[in-house]
Order: sequence, then structure tokens, then C-alpha cells
Amino acid sequence: MLTKPKGTYDILPNEARIWAKLETVIRKVCNLANYEEIRTPIFEAYETFHRNEDDSSDMVTKETYDFLDRGDRKMTLRPEGTAGCVRAFIENKLYVLNKVTKLFYLGPMFRYERPQKGRYRQFMQFGLEAYGPKSPLLDVDIISTAVMLLKALGFMKVRVRINTLGDKESRNNYRNVLVDYFSKNIDLLCSDCKQRLEKNPLRILDCKIDKENVILKNAPKISDYLNDDSKTHFNKVLEELDKINIKYVVDPHLVRGLDYYSDTVFEIEYESDVLGNQNVLCAGGRYNDLVKDLGGPDIPGVGLAFGMDRLLLALANENINIIKPKMLHAYLITLGNDCSDYGLKLIYDLRLAGITCDMSYTKASLKAQFKEADNNNSLFTLILGEDELNKQTINVKNNQTKEQVTLNISELKGYLIKNLTQNSCHNCGGNCHEKSTN
Repeated sequence: MLTKPKGTYDILPNEARIWAKLETVIRKVCNLANYEEIRTPIFEAYETFHRNEDDSSDMVTKETYDFLDRGDRKMTLRPEGTAGCVRAFIENKLYVLNKVTKLFYLGPMFRYERPQKGRYRQFMQFGLEAYGPKSPLLDVDIISTAVMLLKALGFMKVRVRINTLGDKESRNNYRNVLVDYFSKNIDLLCSDCKQRLEKNPLRILDCKIDKENVILKNAPKISDYLNDDSKTHFNKVLEELDKINIKYVVDPHLVRGLDYYSDTVFEIEYESDVLGNQNVLCAGGRYNDLVKDLGGPDIPGVGLAFGMDRLLLALANENINIIKPKMLHAYLITLGNDCSDYGLKLIYDLRLAGITCDMSYTKASLKAQFKEADNNNSLFTLILGEDELNKQTINVKNNQTKEQVTLNISELKGYLIKNLTQNSCHNCGGNCHEKSTN
């Protein structure tokens, strides 16, 4: 028997409804904040993600899916969304349209890592990217949009963990201090950290193996090595977060996992006793040089990403239900072959009017068809037998009031639209009929 590849998963119909609702909420929040959707290829040129030999992030050095296509071109399945968005921003010259370009994306990403709960080799990611002036207000805009999304989903206890890596000058000064500090204690660090010391010592601060190591806890803090511009930028970000009442904590050891970050970096977490170390729902930061490094103009950027798989896991663990039970407006029960043939045309006409409906496609018994109507949580059950078909009438049962009426078939559409419009969303699971499309 064929099975799915390790680290992947099937999204079954019930789960797909949750995914669709999550994507709907994402698009509504992005629309409120004026972020427009962009869709980039699932694979890109290898160099899009592997930009230099000094990149020490696990994603680049260990986890990418790289392959040669039939033209012997080296390609990479996208492991994250930012680099592809930057490439598209440059290639399509989006920078000539507006002073600030605000984009969002959602789609599958690929990383060859050890599968675990909430972490897969193919996973769904949603992200925001903003290109324009190096403004702390843009940092706050992107953070506040993420917080707004989490609150729209039902996560009310949201906190931002934030830090600054400083600009290039500040980061270079800090890098020299870290190299000197960690070199004296290199034997007390893990093998990965020993490699990072040469390539990017800031990544040692983000080590998962040595995170409780006293050497890391006592490491110099970047706040002591920031120049005035970097201090001013970061303090303005914190000041604006205070103004809009977004809760945050400054974490001097937060550096993020990708080497293109500069200045503001952050994680957004949900304060929960249930989620444990799965409580970080979103992360991102500023990348002032990435557009230029990929061959574009000198335009700074800031972005963030949500792992949508982890987001849905968090919703489930916190018992936050974002969808109503599945519900049909009407289910048609037919008795006899002629009725089934006619019924197919009838439900097609109802669907054109915006009424969600279905019927049995087998020669099921009356009892079995009633059970199917119940399983589909139908608001109305329509019953069509040979006598009704000859008279061009139909029996309609309201499954909430238990009332049943007999109508001319020509009256059915208007009757359902009138009654469904009067139903509240509470009764119909958010699928109440608003307006006929005919």
C-alpha cells in the first residue's frame, strides 16, 4: 500500500474546513491593514536561498531540498517565504509603484528536518513583508497586524518578545566582542556552536542545545554596543508598542535563526500553560540589506511568518473553535428513479440561487436517506416522491421547528430563500443565505 512521505500529512475534508476558515481570517486581517497577496513559485534558483558561504543557519546548511532539473539547473524547494518575495519584488520592479509595498503570502514550504508534532517537512506558512523606508513605525505596523490576527482567532493573551541586533556597524562591533568572549570558552560549547563562532557568533545565542549553559547566560549584551541610530530606532519601536498597548518583553538573547536579520527582531507568543514550548506562534524581524544583496535597490524590509500548522495545533490545544458545524441549507430525499433524475436538476437550480444542498446518489431506502440528511446537518429536508412529481409539488420539512409544508416546486426556491434569510448565523453556522445569485 502506498503511504504519504515521511514528514507530510493529508488534510481531510473536516480539517480542510478549518484551514479554509483560517485562510479567510488571514485575508480579512491583511485587507484591514492593506497587505496585498503575492504568490511566488514553490521552487526557486538555488542561489535565492543559498546566498553566501557564511550563512550558518540550520535551514540553509542542513534542511533545504536541493535538486537538479532536467536542464541541469540547480533548484531549491522554498524553505521560507521571504527570499522568494524579495526576488519577486525586485524582478517585477514593485518598488516603482509605491513608497511602501506591503505584501502577504501563504503556501507550502519544505525543510528536511526531524518530524515532530507541529513541525513537518512540508508545512504551511503565512507571512507578511513590507518594503520601504527604515521606519520603526513600519516595524510596529507589521507586529500589530500579527497581534490583530491572533486576537481575531481567539488568542487574547498575546505577548511580543523583542530585541534589536543593531545596524551593520553595531552588529560588527558586537560580533568582535562575542568572538573574543566565546573563544575563551569554546570547549564548553556544543559542536554546532564551535562552527558558528567562525561564521556567525550571534547564532550561538540562539543555540537550543546550550540555551541553559551559563556561558550563554553571561554573554555580553548587544544593547551595550549599539550606536545612536540603532538605539533610537529600537526605542521608538518600544515607544509605539506602548502607545497601542501591545504587551512586550525585551529579550537580549533573541537573535532569530536566519542570518539576514538586522535591527528589530521579535517573536509573538501566546501565554499558555498548555502549549509549553510550542507557544511561539509567529516570528520575524527587519532585513535592511536583503533586497540589495539579491540584486535590487537599497530598500530596507521587515517581515514575519506564522507556521500555520503550529497555529492550528495551538487553537486545538486551547479549545478555540474557529468554525461552526458543517451544515447544508437543504437535503433532497427522492423515491423512485424518475424522482432522482428530476432531483438532480432541482438541486442544480437551487445551487445557482446560492442554496447549499445535496441528495442521495444511490438507491437508498427512505430511512437511510433521512439519516444522510441528519448527517449533513440539513436545515431543511425536501421530500420528492412519484405522486409529488406528477403534481409538481414537494414536501419541505423545517428541521428546527419540525413544521412541514407542501409547496408547488415553482415556489420552492423563493420559500427557502425567504426562510434562510430570516435565520440568524447562530442557527445556520455562519452559512445563512443572504442573497439569491439569480
